[in-house]
Amino acid sequence: MAQNFQSQAPFAVLLDSDTGAVLYEKAADELMVPASMAKLATVLVAFQELSAGRLSLDSEIGISENAWRKGGAPSGGSAMFAIINSRIKLSDILQGIIVQSGNDASIALAEAIAGDEATFARIMTERVRGLGLTKSVFRNATGMPDPQQRVTARELALLADHIIKTYPELYKIFGQREFTWNKIRQQNRNPLLAMDIGADGLKTGNIDEAGFGLVGSAVQNGQRLIVVVNGLKTGRDRATEARKLLEWGFRAFERREIFAAGETVGEASVYGGAKGRVALRSKGAVSLLLPRGGTERLAARIVYRGPLAVPVQEGAEVARLVVTRGDIKTLDIPLYAAESVQAGTLQSRALDALFEATTGWVRKALSRS
Repeated sequence: MAQNFQSQAPFAVLLDSDTGAVLYEKAADELMVPASMAKLATVLVAFQELSAGRLSLDSEIGISENAWRKGGAPSGGSAMFAIINSRIKLSDILQGIIVQSGNDASIALAEAIAGDEATFARIMTERVRGLGLTKSVFRNATGMPDPQQRVTARELALLADHIIKTYPELYKIFGQREFTWNKIRQQNRNPLLAMDIGADGLKTGNIDEAGFGLVGSAVQNGQRLIVVVNGLKTGRDRATEARKLLEWGFRAFERREIFAAGETVGEASVYGGAKGRVALRSKGAVSLLLPRGGTERLAARIVYRGPLAVPVQEGAEVARLVVTRGDIKTLDIPLYAAESVQAGTLQSRALDALFEATTGWVRKALSRS
């Protein structure tokens, strides 16, 4: 069943939050238009500013003529209907962005933090780069059309996962069903919240260039899944495909522990050390979600740039464990040195240097063949 499942969405990812396992992917690393799903990066910057103490939920955000005209009532797009030249607490601005997908609120927030929207968009891109997201580029705070604004489904899922885990209290806003501002009551645009599937966020998107998209998350029996779909023809298709993926993910997979907490996962070679190898461990138990009754083979490898140079400090992140199921990367987690390794004797360092020089020559010869 797991092998035969197919989504109608042109772009799709289903991610298990706890293990980081990718249960399903389709064009997950191809660039796509985010539409209002770009507001996840807008919100990320705001959450980071709050966490750093540079803003508070009581901070007042001014609504400029630009924000009102470009993103408010006159624009005809999604808006919280903020009044021009008014000042609104950040707590309400965030609800305007998250619940109502307000472009006016997004632009006002960008201007308050960075002075103008273009500068803020550069900050958005820099902040997601800091999370290891290397492909996504943002050019505005709203998700309005821009030929250079592109993301991937996988990176949207990872961004959502980061927001959920890093800002659990602020994340609760994403589950809010409605918000009233300027005497206008609007429902949350996320269709998953009205379904009895444990959904509690995150964000929809739709412009002509992108089609209908959604980043969603749901929890069942303590398991959280994050889904991304994009490029669908209608809002109904978006809701249907996202729900199908989530329900299938909860139903079709079982958790298996492959390494216990504290168990050695493997070893990495060390150059010039008192020991030639160092044991590697994860921070906790390592589990996978695997298709029930599936017969696909798993392939696991330890990836690092080595041999490691001394000194190697115990607890330092020095490698990654990558597990694939067919063409799908199901797990990619950091590995840490289980002990410290100091520099070895002069003789041992000389032998290591000779060995590395010889194997390096062989590697270069093979690379040219």
